[in-house]
Amino acid sequence: MTELAASDLKTIYPDPSPRVIAKARPEIDAHSEKFIAMSPFCVLATSGCDGSVDASPRGGNPGFVHVAGPNRLLMPDRSGNNRIDSLRNIVEGSGFVQLIFFVPGIDETLRVGGRGKVSMDPELMASMVEFGKPPRAVLSIDVHEAYFHCGKALMRSKLWSPDTRVERAVMPSISEVIHDQTRLGEPEPQDMVEARYKTQL
Repeated sequence: MTELAASDLKTIYPDPSPRVIAKARPEIDAHSEKFIAMSPFCVLATSGCDGSVDASPRGGNPGFVHVAGPNRLLMPDRSGNNRIDSLRNIVEGSGFVQLIFFVPGIDETLRVGGRGKVSMDPELMASMVEFGKPPRAVLSIDVHEAYFHCGKALMRSKLWSPDTRVERAVMPSISEVIHDQTRLGEPEPQDMVEARYKTQL
């Protein structure tokens, strides 16, 4: 495989248009705020002190990420696998984060970048009760940049099309996959996994 240098990229890709550059805004505007309020899912990317990068799915009811101001987002951190890779990267690494928000049925996505801090402020956590539980912590993000991505990637993938949905049964349960990979724990069928998930939201 031939590795490209930075100078090679200029021969393949034209310069972005002025409009593409200008769309990156230094704050959450009304359009971004509306999109975040409709979004039940995002991907959180963080970087560690060793240069590693982590990307983690986050979800909740639409608007689970709160817009606390034009330059501040609040994201509840709920029960997961306890690896806490994202939070560790934030408190030990650069603190820089990137978020991509998705809204089912809309092909465009919203990217938000900034610097995160982790809080366990009792009042803040009490204000973010969802699924009958407060979060374990709250990620506060000082927003530096926000912009919308065009819908081409989701259009190519047909992500929201019912025609591309697969039956869950085509894959073993996550419990069975991890058992095959590690030989740890007991494999559970998908219905048991989903029942357990529902108690841990």
